[in-house]
Amino acid sequence: MNTSLSWIKRYVPDLDVTAQEYADAMTLSGTKVENYEELDKNLDKIVVGEILSCEAHPNSDHLHICMVNVGEAEPLQIVCGAPNVAAGQKVPVVLEGGSVAGSRDGDKNPEGIKIKAGKLRGVESHGMICSIEELGSTHEMYPEAPEYGIYVFPDDTEVGADAIELLGLHDAIIEYEITSNRVDCYSVIGIAREAAATFGKKFHNPEIKITGNDEKASDYIDVEVIDKDLCPRFTARVVKNVKIGPSPKWMQRCLASNGIRPINNVVDITNYVMEEYGQPMHSYDYDMIAGHKIIVKRAKDGDVFTTLDGQERHLDHDVIMICDAEKEVGIGGIMGGENSMITDDVKTVLFEAANFNGTNIRLSSKRIGLQTDASQKFDKGLDPNTAELAVNRACELMEEFGAGEVVGGIVDVYDEVRQPKEVAFEPEKINALLGTSFTEEEMIGYFEAVDLKYDAEKRCVIVPTWRQDVLRTCDLAEEVARFYGYDKIPTTLPKGSSTAGKLQFDMRILSIARDIAEDCGFSQGYCYSFESRKVFDKLRLDEDDALRNAIEIINPLGEDFSIMRTTSLNGILTSLATNYNRRNKNVRLYEHGNVYLPKALPLTELPDERMRLTLGMYGEGDFFEMKGVVQLLLSKFGLKKKAAYTTDVLKNYLHPGR
Repeated sequence: MNTSLSWIKRYVPDLDVTAQEYADAMTLSGTKVENYEELDKNLDKIVVGEILSCEAHPNSDHLHICMVNVGEAEPLQIVCGAPNVAAGQKVPVVLEGGSVAGSRDGDKNPEGIKIKAGKLRGVESHGMICSIEELGSTHEMYPEAPEYGIYVFPDDTEVGADAIELLGLHDAIIEYEITSNRVDCYSVIGIAREAAATFGKKFHNPEIKITGNDEKASDYIDVEVIDKDLCPRFTARVVKNVKIGPSPKWMQRCLASNGIRPINNVVDITNYVMEEYGQPMHSYDYDMIAGHKIIVKRAKDGDVFTTLDGQERHLDHDVIMICDAEKEVGIGGIMGGENSMITDDVKTVLFEAANFNGTNIRLSSKRIGLQTDASQKFDKGLDPNTAELAVNRACELMEEFGAGEVVGGIVDVYDEVRQPKEVAFEPEKINALLGTSFTEEEMIGYFEAVDLKYDAEKRCVIVPTWRQDVLRTCDLAEEVARFYGYDKIPTTLPKGSSTAGKLQFDMRILSIARDIAEDCGFSQGYCYSFESRKVFDKLRLDEDDALRNAIEIINPLGEDFSIMRTTSLNGILTSLATNYNRRNKNVRLYEHGNVYLPKALPLTELPDERMRLTLGMYGEGDFFEMKGVVQLLLSKFGLKKKAAYTTDVLKNYLHPGR
């Protein structure tokens, strides 16, 4: 998860910290900052200049001699090699003694590049006119910049102004490592809420205001959710008279800072809202929705659907689909369809913000081999109450950009509304867990900083629906510790009675087996749990052998890894054969690992996972030596007297008589 620091400050305007201070404090409060990049690093003495004149260099076929007004008493003479340089332009200029981040090919210099006065082909140059790459940024962040050449400001830009400030480069890109239990922090608003609590600042929750017209969205679109266990909530709004165009520069930069390529205003709005609220959205061409009806239901086994990327996806009954009256138009929670995508000719847009079953989305994504930003968010389990906020926010932005007319009202299918949880407030237990002596008032203050409301009458804490990680008293203790400061909690010795520990039975058995095998000269090997069905033929198993009933892998790495093993023999035999082919002498190997035996196929419940100890050897030693190792193992396990031997050949791969 990435955000720019300026994006966080939209919701915490009083936040006045450096990137380093922000990273340190956020990490200590539980929102780990993995890395950050200061966009203005090595950028110094860069102002807006106006090119007064631009003449060809007498000794070069590509250089130009420019006289540039930078707001000082005299204009500067600067030699520039950019192909797009021209008189009258407002451009970023590095003054003598200043520095840029890197070269025009985008390569950054860790120390920056100092700009000095000098001569280029015999002509003096006092400064440098910059491209966006030399300022350490990219064309993705500034799509208005030319692919090759200097950056040009709008004509009304003030000469002599701080170019870095105007470009918004006094900023930092923050990279977070968010744990899977903090689903709310996979959004800018969630992280901003954490930042406000960490620094003791006020969090400004955006207030969504939509004008809308006098029509009703329900007159435009009908929504039916058939499989509500897979789609607990589905919201939809309609925007007509849509004008497709580029989104504002500030939005494009926000998206680019998160690694998302800007496309057009409608698509960018859905992506922006997904990053802002953590709620994936999708937009459909309303005129391509047959019957102006949306039906949410399971796919049929064997269905084939073409997604936005032009790829055919093979579906099964467990994949949730968004359909119209005639056809499928999207894979729920993963990707929309090519048949309803937004084009430049779209006139009316249907916005969707829905909530899907996280486990189903994760499994469906793996089965069809398609993982997207949306599916990665859904598979963690999102708050269904965010869906309405997201679809309304998208409509608000459409109005703000003048990109369309929002139809009044919302279509919302939401039968079982998720309610806030109540967690008992036990201050004594919290202090006991932390080894502290906080008062109730102090604890409640920490709770309220992150919107955990205290109910004095019920003596409980009301947990908002977006905080799915707060379930018990120990979770409340964590909130107190996080915002008080882990580094401030005194170190104390653990209290409690000590008990003698011991290994579990199965671990003791494994330990004995390892010790005996290694004492007898065997080395431990590790074999894959995934195999090929060809293994069964190599082992000469009968066609009706139960070991042939193997679990299929839905998305295998290849045919050789297409099933889960039902026998451990192939792994050890393959390892021995590999060593033999490499002329290794006297090899002895052992492996302990699971085999996977399904109770029924297709799977209706988890298979039996049985541990197997497998030994194999070649070279010095014979059958009787291996028999001795087995007898030693049985003796140590207390099974020697219970062991029985037979010379009957029970399997085709066994040697007759042994």
